[in-house]
Amino acid sequence: MSDLVTLLYDLSLSYGYLGVFLASLAGSVIPFLPVPYLIVVILLSGTLDPFALGVVAGIGGALGKATSYFLGRSGYLISGKGTQKNLEFLGRFIGRYGDLGVFLFAVTPLPDDIYLVPLGMVKFPFWRFMAVNTLGKVILSVAVAYFGQAYFQLAGSTLGPSSLGPTILVIVLTVVVTVLLARADWELAYRKYKSGGLREVLLGTLAILRISGRSETAP
Repeated sequence: MSDLVTLLYDLSLSYGYLGVFLASLAGSVIPFLPVPYLIVVILLSGTLDPFALGVVAGIGGALGKATSYFLGRSGYLISGKGTQKNLEFLGRFIGRYGDLGVFLFAVTPLPDDIYLVPLGMVKFPFWRFMAVNTLGKVILSVAVAYFGQAYFQLAGSTLGPSSLGPTILVIVLTVVVTVLLARADWELAYRKYKSGGLREVLLGTLAILRISGRSETAP
């Protein structure tokens, strides 16, 4: 994972906005492979214009997600029973929201493939998907870029501009959050929400993220 992130960063550093676009596209194009390309956005937010950086990254990330949509549209069978169950439960949980669901998954760092594949399966209009998905990805990327700029300015004034600590911390936190969200048990989250609402989901966060040391099975 770290080698791939380094490759995307080097690509962006060498080719500027074009490199950012290609890195975001490459980081999103393979379904169910969580590549935290937003690390690149954060790391370059101190040298490139945050707004332009976010727009370019958002467009690249949105275009990459078209593969997840068409994977579902073609009816391709996803390997692995666990993934299929997650798709089934999460798709049932939010499938009725359509555009809102696309936007919420695009504008947050949630693993959106588990929503986009079922979206393709039900033949949700492609151009509506792309428009809403692009809007969400651009908003997320622009927000991350401005956060990165503010973060490095604050860290630079506190620790000095040459300190590697803030950069390392950003990389580690982004990778950890990406991995946790990708491996979360969304079927369990669905069951907890149905049984006790948001409070039950929050209380079961450790089990949902599979870091509680034990797993919960369906009754």
